[in-house]
Amino acid sequence: MGENTQEHKKYSFTQKVWIVGFIFSLIAIVLLIFEATFDILILVLAGTLIACYFRGLSDFIKEKTKWRNQLTLFIAVFGSFILTLGVLYLIGATVSGEASEIKENFPSMVDDLKSHLGRSGIGRELLSQISIITASDEFRDTASKFFMTTFSGVANIYVVIILGVFFTITPNVYIQGMIQLVPPKKRDKADAVMEHLGTGLKKWLFGKCLAMGAVFILTAIGLIILKIPMWLTLAIMAGLLNFIPNFGPLAAMVPAILVAISVSPEKAIIVAIMYTVIQLLESSLISPQAQQKLIKIPPALIIIAQIFVGALTGIWGVIFATPLMLIIIILIQELYVDPMNSKLKNKMRHDS
Repeated sequence: MGENTQEHKKYSFTQKVWIVGFIFSLIAIVLLIFEATFDILILVLAGTLIACYFRGLSDFIKEKTKWRNQLTLFIAVFGSFILTLGVLYLIGATVSGEASEIKENFPSMVDDLKSHLGRSGIGRELLSQISIITASDEFRDTASKFFMTTFSGVANIYVVIILGVFFTITPNVYIQGMIQLVPPKKRDKADAVMEHLGTGLKKWLFGKCLAMGAVFILTAIGLIILKIPMWLTLAIMAGLLNFIPNFGPLAAMVPAILVAISVSPEKAIIVAIMYTVIQLLESSLISPQAQQKLIKIPPALIIIAQIFVGALTGIWGVIFATPLMLIIIILIQELYVDPMNSKLKNKMRHDS
């Protein structure tokens, strides 16, 4: 009887070819669907981060005041909007004017930088390498795809805000809905994983906000001491772009150097050194202190994620690559690493 069962399980060569072809076709279809819908995943992640900010701020207020959850949530949401509108009212005109000035003078600033670099052998070699890279077809294709996905994503900002508000008001509806998709025996584990994800994102966002604030303050103080014009706009750019690891600080440094070189080449060098020192302080001291109990993500892994996700969704992928990697790492740890280690420990105890 067992031999007959084994005979029935054997497949012919043609059947094996069809099975392999079906598996590869299924994988290709899944990858195509994943690529087509990946930008939607990024939008949902952005809305989730907004909800984490409001919920985290509400929990902080509740912990300090012992007020009801509804009241602290109302204060967190509307207080944030009022504070944002107040800041825009006070400095919005100044920042907007300075940003427009930087945009208008950007070509002349670049020409000044080129002229200063062209006076030395190292500078001429650097300009030559940059021109070779920017003139390549690969760079143009990548840049074109990047900016096309970026500008198409700008129109979805309102979707992110709406998602964030809905996730903030009724988070349990969406969390419990996802948990209901899990088999009943695994729902307690799924609930624990969702709790871990929420806590991890809140802690990461809290630490990131502290780091951004510290970078803004340090940059503003340095630019004021150096008497660099448009210091407020440059400091705000440095703080906001610090949300993006690796590429954000470099992007913030470029306009600062261009503005400083209009004052003097020496000031431009000092500004570049200052930005580098601030970034080193942020990455080695400020962020580790702000995120002491959070999972550490290897820097190389963040860069790989930014390149991969950025190629799919543009600037939004670069911005949200880090929290996406944090979610993936938490899921792997909760669903694979911890159960595997637990089984290994139980086996060792049983053997001993």
